[in-house]
Amino acid sequence: MRPTQAAARRRLPTSPFNVPDVPPPPVEQFVAGDQVSHDKYGLGRVIAVEQNIAVIVDFGAETYRIAAPYPKLMKL
Repeated sequence: MRPTQAAARRRLPTSPFNVPDVPPPPVEQFVAGDQVSHDKYGLGRVIAVEQNIAVIVDFGAETYRIAAPYPKLMKL
């Protein structure tokens, strides 16, 4: 008797395991002085950058430290 080789398993098109690997989007780079807009806090200016870990933004009345990947922060 000969040993049989297992066939490659095919997954259904609707399988949650059939998702291709997608690389994460690049983290936006900020420098001190950039004008930004935040969904919750409004318009502000970057006053410090902590090596792609967080940015410190002055929104006028308040200053906030916003951690990467900055989901609600966009550069103007």
